[in-house]
This record gives sequence, structure tokens and C-alpha cells, in this order.
Amino acid sequence: MFGRKKEAAQPAEAEEPTPVGKGRPTPKRKDAEARNKRPLVPTDRAAARRAQRQKMAEARAKMDEAMVTGNDQYLPAQHRGRTRRFLRDYVDARWSLGEVFMPMALVIVVIMLFAAFLPIPAQVATGAFFSLYIVMFIALIDAIILGYRVRRKAIEKFGEGARKGSVMYVAMRVFQIRRTRLPKPQVQRGEFPT
Repeated sequence: MFGRKKEAAQPAEAEEPTPVGKGRPTPKRKDAEARNKRPLVPTDRAAARRAQRQKMAEARAKMDEAMVTGNDQYLPAQHRGRTRRFLRDYVDARWSLGEVFMPMALVIVVIMLFAAFLPIPAQVATGAFFSLYIVMFIALIDAIILGYRVRRKAIEKFGEGARKGSVMYVAMRVFQIRRTRLPKPQVQRGEFPT
């Protein structure tokens, strides 16, 4: 019961031996540790700093070029992906009231400044002030409706991954002047993505 088991009889057929090990000798500990040793601080700090700066400058240059050309590989994470490209193209293909908001706000601020120093009727300054709020409210409603509409189209096309942050992404892009948008628009007005 507690003794050794007798060895089982060898099968008549000889099986192929399975390869054991990794096919090379295990390295000595001394060699493995020497290979893994890297200094925490580089010996030439100035050269390491220059190399790091050069590497970061190249990455920035690629990203800047991608913001103009739309190359998805080098875009920042918030603009990367086919869903974001679809959202951008849809917004860029459409004219919206949000594009006019910033120039209009600048004009109204100038009118209000002149109203403080020149004898401009108070009704003109007040009308300009309220018209800015009216345009902002209409543009905001338009941007939100567009955001939900485009998100629904993106979900139909790309699936549920298009849901996260789509409405805000569209609304923020709508309020930018077309020529100042980054990434630059890749479609002309009226060229809606399919």
C-alpha cells in the first residue's frame, strides 16, 4: 500500500521523443544581470536631453502636419479614429450659425466699447447686447441638435463605439470658424460623408 509502485511495462512501439527545453542553454546569472543593467541616469545628460528634445520636436512636427493633412496615425487621441473623422467631415460640410458667433461677438464688443465713449443711443448698445445672446442661444440649440443627429448616423454606421463624447465634439467644432478648425477641414461645403 505505501510502497513503491512497480514500473509500468514499456509499450511495444517506441514513440518520438518530445523536445524538452528551449533549444539553447540557460544563460549564466551574471550574464543575464549584466544584460539587464541600465543606468538610471544617463552618463551624458546633456546629450540625452538633446536627443529627447529632438524626438519630441519630430513628434510635434508629425502631429502638426497631421492636423493639416488629416493623417489619422499622428493625430492626437481626441481626434483619432474613423468615427471622429466622420463627425468632423459632417460638421465641415455644413454651414452653421455657430461659425458666425465669434466674429459677431467681436463686433458687438466693439459697438459696446464705442457706446461707452461716444454718444451712441442706448437702444443700439442694448439691441446689440441682446442680439448676441439670441444668436448664441440659437447657435447652441442648432449645435446640440446637429450633435445628436450626427451621433445617431455615426452609431448606425460604426456601432455603439461612436456614442462617447460625440455630441460635445460636434458642438465644439460647430462654434469654431471654419478656417481656424483643427484638424483642418478635409471636405468642401456640401460634401457630406456617406
